[in-house]
Amino acid sequence: MRPRPQIPAEIEEYRDERWRREGMRQVETALDAERFIEQAGFAACLTDSRRPGPSLYVAVCGRRDAVMPRNVQKDPEASLTWTLKDEMIGRGKVYYAKLARGKATFIAPRMIPYFHAIWGIRRAEEKRRLSRQARAILHVLRKEWEMSTGDLRDDSGVKDRSAFTRGLDELQAAMIVMPSEVFYQPKFTYIWTLGVGRFPDALRRRVSRETAVREIARCFLAGAGMTFPGEMARVTGLARPEAGRGNRALVAEGYATMPARGVYRLAARYAFEDGPLTADPEPSLQGDASLREQ
Repeated sequence: MRPRPQIPAEIEEYRDERWRREGMRQVETALDAERFIEQAGFAACLTDSRRPGPSLYVAVCGRRDAVMPRNVQKDPEASLTWTLKDEMIGRGKVYYAKLARGKATFIAPRMIPYFHAIWGIRRAEEKRRLSRQARAILHVLRKEWEMSTGDLRDDSGVKDRSAFTRGLDELQAAMIVMPSEVFYQPKFTYIWTLGVGRFPDALRRRVSRETAVREIARCFLAGAGMTFPGEMARVTGLARPEAGRGNRALVAEGYATMPARGVYRLAARYAFEDGPLTADPEPSLQGDASLREQ
């Protein structure tokens, strides 16, 4: 197994700020969490420091070395992350579903068209690309619009729990279906709905795959400051060659530099303090001599 890349200290500090890995900026409320996701563009839900990329759990912990404990039920930070996830599902301000590789992911509204361009399925392709179970679930939801897990399983005719779960996961990964509410009484259940009902404009916007890959790469690099071989692919679920093309497109337009093969660094004039649209110079993100020498 390849050793993990040595991340320069200034890049770690930049990520601490951008991904809320600091005690003074940790996430405590649903509003905090929504602001964090909007700034990051997208974030995993319950990953910890052992996986790269922005994470709600790490932002709740407010430290870069956060590790999920074995007994998550008794861990206050894991419990708060779960509670915030449920609150945000109900608030409907950000997109949440199991996306690429089955990873629970939050997406800011501004990034939805790009993720959908990569992983979404057009209606004309559903018969060819979706399983029979997924199509049966989708048929019911298009008639009823919202339904609890148990009722949806019964009405779809997909009685086998494993097959039903796989079908639902397919629909989430294709950005067709998403949870809209979570209830714990009288028993735990999700309420499922069509994503287009919550984010109609974003999901109907047509974007080319080339543009989508470039903008996802831009979003990740803006938060990471620097990305290493395979890192963006691992975080986003993109194939490594495609992730590389997205990063090279950023180099071509001057948004990034490439100090070493497979390493991309945010150009100094695009490093910013807060928000996705500012472009204030950040001295700590200027070229790294040790990488240039490789």
